[in-house]
Amino acid sequence: MKTYDVFLFDADGTLFDYDKAEEHALKAMFDRCGFVYSENIRQVYRDINEKAWKDYENGIVTKTELQSVRFERLFDAMGVRRDAMEFNLQYLYELGKGSYLIDGAYEICSEIVSKGKKIYIVTNGIITTQESRIKHSLIKDYVTDFFVSEFVGYQKPQIEYFDYVFSHIQKVEKDKILIIGDSLSADIAGGNNAGIDSCWYNASGAANNTEIIPTYEIKSLYDVRMFA
Repeated sequence: MKTYDVFLFDADGTLFDYDKAEEHALKAMFDRCGFVYSENIRQVYRDINEKAWKDYENGIVTKTELQSVRFERLFDAMGVRRDAMEFNLQYLYELGKGSYLIDGAYEICSEIVSKGKKIYIVTNGIITTQESRIKHSLIKDYVTDFFVSEFVGYQKPQIEYFDYVFSHIQKVEKDKILIIGDSLSADIAGGNNAGIDSCWYNASGAANNTEIIPTYEIKSLYDVRMFA
């Protein structure tokens, strides 16, 4: 099995349990605003949010527009009136508290670093939220650096994003770099665009109905051991 010296990990849905952090943040905000929370409403939000992030990846909306429009659409669906941007700012603060790790994340990061390898986080998330979650997480000492698209000026899967990352990490040949993520359209397509090997973290065993082909596919983060 081929091994790697540099590991580029996606954050949400790969190292961090975004679903749990999202649930915590939505419940906190709904309670604060006097809204009735339900799993049905959460699913409505998740569908809206996923569509907004896809639009961001495709350059249809900006990061600022994404943050506002997702809650504007949610409030329309709920039939309530609220300042979407102000709600978003408070929501991001709550979301930043959620440094919950996915099973195996701590162990894998520890093992990779113990072997003298490097870990970097590559994320399209909101910069203030990601900084808070990473810096307060149990894996913070294992992460050499992290690159948030909002700061870089480009996002995954754009080649310019990866060019920036490559210019700011340990100098190694591209064939010694592996990107690991749960998103085919952002992480795997980004790795393919950048000319590096990719590993699709597909915990749910979802079907790949796209033309985006990862180098590897795993269902558990513990499987990353074979690459270190």
